[in-house]
Amino acid sequence: MRCPLSASANAKIYLSPPHMSGREQAYIGEAFLDNWIAPLGPHINAFESELSAYIGSGGATAVSSGTAAIHLALRLLGVGEGDSVCCPSFTFIASANPILYLGAEPIFIDSEPESWNMSPAALEKALAHASRCGKLPKAVIVVHLYGAMADMEAIMGICESYGVPIVEDAAESLGSTYQGRQSGTFGRFGIFSFNGNKIITTSGGGMLVSDDILALEKARFLATQARDEAPHYQHSQMGYNYRMSNVLAGIGRAQLDVINDRVEARRSIFHIYEEALKHWGEIQFMPELPGTRSNRWLTALTIDSPHAEYMIQQLLAAMIRANIEVRPLWKPLHMQPLFEGNAFYSHSATGRAVCEDLFHRGLCLPSGSSLSLEDQGRVIDVVEDVMHQLTGLTARAVN
Repeated sequence: MRCPLSASANAKIYLSPPHMSGREQAYIGEAFLDNWIAPLGPHINAFESELSAYIGSGGATAVSSGTAAIHLALRLLGVGEGDSVCCPSFTFIASANPILYLGAEPIFIDSEPESWNMSPAALEKALAHASRCGKLPKAVIVVHLYGAMADMEAIMGICESYGVPIVEDAAESLGSTYQGRQSGTFGRFGIFSFNGNKIITTSGGGMLVSDDILALEKARFLATQARDEAPHYQHSQMGYNYRMSNVLAGIGRAQLDVINDRVEARRSIFHIYEEALKHWGEIQFMPELPGTRSNRWLTALTIDSPHAEYMIQQLLAAMIRANIEVRPLWKPLHMQPLFEGNAFYSHSATGRAVCEDLFHRGLCLPSGSSLSLEDQGRVIDVVEDVMHQLTGLTARAVN
């Protein structure tokens, strides 16, 4: 994935490309100069310390991906064969795959309209039903979708009442806050992703965070093939090759230096879209719960119209013709062939599930922090052209 900084009239506009700070080469140079190329070294230690200081967690363990961090968190919570874990349906599959790695069963939870994130009402139904059956899930994974915070006060209250721990999937929400507190710090464990499309990147990588330092030490042990302390290679339990390299951690340190700038840039991009398109009553942008501040990792919108699905398809097609990368909203996991037959709890008793409705009516616009005003104008122009065409067609169809 490359990062276009300036472009001709028809150059590709990417959804969320990497945005380098300019200091990455200095950190990488240090790693090469000192020959710390392996998955250990001073940059890893510093990156873990600096990220945990930024979010306010007790500690952090750098790993190869956000998925690996979720896998380790679930294993530390004792998830295994025959167990269940609650997970939002409206998320990327990486939130749920680690449940399968451990032989457990995902229980999918609908979204709420107010945040698009996990519905406390649906979660309450799921946990109440599990309690009546005498088998509560081992964990609840909460995702902060597209950088927007879930209703953590309500979700934490429900989980505490049933004694179920929370794993906070903050892969998309580094820099977002809930009542002034950073994402990733509410659950027993939090996870971040530094994939190439995230708000900061290490190319590939992730972080597991927690206030439980002993648990993080266990995670670090498991992530390095669970090698016992011995003069020879000895292993008494199964581990994984999940540690981040010192070189990638150096990139992460340079990226973390500018995280606040990246958040402000993406929020500015969101507000420009919002202001430019507000005259279209059919366009509704992803909400932000009161008391929260989203990093606006991706600008996501829905179309409020009886013809929404057709209009979204036309917008997608027009963007492709204009050489602009956009994406539909996540297809809910309970609708995926892999999870056919898994339990799903809806937000309400009537009508289509909230997450299904969002999937059919929404898309994400280019939102990278390096997006120029000129290129954002190109995106807005395509939306304007399509909306003018479609609103005219639908008005004629009604008449």
